[in-house]
Amino acid sequence: MTVMEAFGARLRRAMDERGPLCVGIDPHASLLAEWGLNDDVAGLERFSRTVVEAVADRVAVLKPQSAFFERFGSRGVAVLEKSVQEARAAGALVVMDAKRGDIGSTMAAYAESFLHKDAPLFSDALTVSPYLGYGSLKPAVDLARESGAGLFVLALTSNQEGGEVQHAVREDGRNVGATMLAHLAAENAGEEPLGSFGAVVGATLGDLSSYDLGINGPLLAPGIGAQGATPADLPRVFGAAVRNVVPNVSRGVLRHGPDVAALRTAADRFAAEIRTALSAS
Repeated sequence: MTVMEAFGARLRRAMDERGPLCVGIDPHASLLAEWGLNDDVAGLERFSRTVVEAVADRVAVLKPQSAFFERFGSRGVAVLEKSVQEARAAGALVVMDAKRGDIGSTMAAYAESFLHKDAPLFSDALTVSPYLGYGSLKPAVDLARESGAGLFVLALTSNQEGGEVQHAVREDGRNVGATMLAHLAAENAGEEPLGSFGAVVGATLGDLSSYDLGINGPLLAPGIGAQGATPADLPRVFGAAVRNVVPNVSRGVLRHGPDVAALRTAADRFAAEIRTALSAS
């Protein structure tokens, strides 16, 4: 298997050249309806193709939500495969938002599905859940290293329910979310210019100064736009780690479809607002 340049290095370059914006591809039924599309495979394909056409040549990252494709069965997954391939061909990095988490051979099979270089759904990075224990992710960590891909591990998510697990305090006095960040810092130790193992940290969480976000890896930050966070919030939330933040916007861009020009304008506006916020930090 040919090894690509490490994901962290490729992401750093894409963020520096294109800005750090990540646009989600979330074709849920209500958005398909807003676009005047049917909630079927044809609507799914039109939606995904339009988003890729509009923004894959200008944003650093596209993040398809696998569930919205999987609900259509094998034909939906085929659309997802094509979307991933076309997005990467246009120069965007693809983070597959599948939030996989399991143990042993099952985790290894999930990893092979998205992180093996020859897999039809090969993506530059994959979101994963560590809540069967961080060590359960080892097959994904190992294959990501082998293939030059990356991971984004759920650490401090923006959903309210997440706190009952992520804020639980361990016997050593550190909470679970902080423990995940520490594991990632260890994975990324010594990597330059950026490690390949990132954390998902919600942009809506407010003051995170009690957490060490300096993991030498990327911080995927959902919550910009429809969930209430703004680009101007990023320096306050992420502090010294803000340069490694990958702000994710989904509905804030997607609601402007199906017009390609309107989607591009929306993405460019968010990218400009993020640049302004980061330059002021």
